Amino acid sequence: MITYKVCTAVDIDCIYAAFRIGFSDYMIKLEMSKEQFVKRFFGPEGNCLEYSHIAFHHDQPVGLILGGIKIYEGVKTLRCGTLCIHPDYRGKGISQQLFELHRQVALDEGCRQLFLEVIAGNHRAVAFYRKLGYEKVYDLAYFSHKEPLKFRLDQSIDYEVRPISMKILREIHKKIYDVHINWQNDFDYIAKLEDQAHYGIYHGESLAGAMSLNISGKIYFLWVDSEFRHQGLGRKLIAHASEALQLQKIAVSFPNNGNLEGFVKRVGFDRDDIAQYEMYLTL
Repeated sequence: MITYKVCTAVDIDCIYAAFRIGFSDYMIKLEMSKEQFVKRFFGPEGNCLEYSHIAFHHDQPVGLILGGIKIYEGVKTLRCGTLCIHPDYRGKGISQQLFELHRQVALDEGCRQLFLEVIAGNHRAVAFYRKLGYEKVYDLAYFSHKEPLKFRLDQSIDYEVRPISMKILREIHKKIYDVHINWQNDFDYIAKLEDQAHYGIYHGESLAGAMSLNISGKIYFLWVDSEFRHQGLGRKLIAHASEALQLQKIAVSFPNNGNLEGFVKRVGFDRDDIAQYEMYLTL
């Protein structure tokens, strides 16, 4: 018999065990310690124990769904932070039941939509979510550049790159309110990350562009004001950060942004094999 519990009613070891076995044969290796799991999934990912459920067969954890709620693009949203099932227990309706518990959380908390990301090549998962009523709205593309130190600072560009605060970075949102930023790149997510560097590029005292990236080279935010585009400012931001942090590789991901995709291709980024869908279910 399968039983289900809210994650506040179990210890973190059970939750971590369900996560590990559920992703043990996943197409992308998710190998991390318990400490790393807690730090990531209950940190910047935004999941909360009270919005998450775990499935047991007797005392063995066999399924897990994590959930996090926030106002996302002006709408109270419950995001599925992960859904995984023990390989030996798939096809027994556990995913469906966990989803029903997840959906009920959204209804109880007054959410207007459900949201998740899924690997584009995971056809079984995509079909499952579509059957539940989710619809694909955005494609999330990934790009990387293996030689960022070859970017050169163009001294002829009369703009200065400076470190900026998270507060200044957040203020940019007022200028780009109509641009979709995916959950794992938005400002709430960035604010919870460690080892993050934020840079602004200035024309006098006017902020003309900004970038936020991890010291390992993952870019979470890259923006140039429309008034200042096509002058090499994005390239200068990347060159400055690559030199300051001595980066050996840089990577970036973003959903359906033609301007940004054109830019990263022009400056030598390659599209990675991985891609994701962002899927929504309106309540």
